[in-house]
Amino acid sequence: MLKANRLNSVKEYYFSIKLREVRSLIAQGKPIINLGIGSPDLPPPTEVIEAINNASSQSQNHGYQSYQGVPELRQSIADFYKKYYKVNELDINSEILPLMGSKEGILHISMAYLNARDEVLIPNPGYPTYTSVTNLVEAVPVFYDLKEENNWFPDFEALEKSDLSKVKIMWVNYPHMPTGATPTDELFEKLIAFGKKHTILIVNDNPYSFVLNNDPKSILAFKGAKDVAIELNSLSKTFNMAGWRVGMVLGNKENINNILQVKSNMDSGMYYGIQQGAIAALKLSDDWFEKMNMVYKERRKIVWEICDTLGCVYDKDSVGLFVWAKVPEGKSAIDLTDELLYKKDVFITPGMIFGDNGDNYIRFSLCIKEEKIKEVLKRIL
Repeated sequence: MLKANRLNSVKEYYFSIKLREVRSLIAQGKPIINLGIGSPDLPPPTEVIEAINNASSQSQNHGYQSYQGVPELRQSIADFYKKYYKVNELDINSEILPLMGSKEGILHISMAYLNARDEVLIPNPGYPTYTSVTNLVEAVPVFYDLKEENNWFPDFEALEKSDLSKVKIMWVNYPHMPTGATPTDELFEKLIAFGKKHTILIVNDNPYSFVLNNDPKSILAFKGAKDVAIELNSLSKTFNMAGWRVGMVLGNKENINNILQVKSNMDSGMYYGIQQGAIAALKLSDDWFEKMNMVYKERRKIVWEICDTLGCVYDKDSVGLFVWAKVPEGKSAIDLTDELLYKKDVFITPGMIFGDNGDNYIRFSLCIKEEKIKEVLKRIL
């Protein structure tokens, strides 16, 4: 049986392939330390575990759930956005849609808005899923440059010179993955104006706001944003709930209804217990973020030492779960990561998987115990 043509335009996810190789090396007895994957190793809050346990013990909570989630979850999301992002006007009945992880939202949004041969602006470097989903729905990826000398922001002057007539969606991701660049008010204002001028839906993917970052921002807090922008968010990194698959998309009523039209045909609602856990997480005090970030700060210090030892350059003002580092002049990032894997038993992500603007960079994850990061430092000294 022949596979669908759309699969000819996508490859197996890099980490799926590479982790299979890493598992094979481990099976051969290699003591691999994995600094490549951004899956939080810290536990979720105790209150979250208690909430799902309590909900799961009640027999009436195991049936199908609403596609839009329980009202209490949507209210908790609205309260969270008001408290931390200063987004004061979100209608919980029409402008918030819980998702089974924000990654499914990328597909739902694309299916809701893209026809074959429509064009999509995708950051380079950026999250590879934007490209693969665009290809899966038979739209056309159009990459826009993010470069270090421009603070990893879009070059609007260059974009204005390009043909934007077929572009329907622009993916942005701030705080940015993989670079850790943080947005300014001016950046979001420019994005809103750009989207309005060219009738492009601006989608900000925003899961890293609270990791090593004291200034969380949402594009929805800016004037006119709801007219042209929607935002994805997630509890995966903020509350160490990656495996729970809890995300959300927020925007105006029309956009949310369009996305719901897709979602309601693809799943049967989020498990009630997980929703209760998410509600508990969203109600936590600031102490949670402070304690989590104390751990990440200590880990990051050691990763910076590793970078110094390797001769790599990095930005101490970047945020998020990763350290993005430029390899020494004349050194290949692929060669360096392969050398670390096969000679030092350390897996680090080469920047090229995020686009060719990442060719001279490597990415370290902070999702690994401090003693393991210290062991990596010992191996490369």
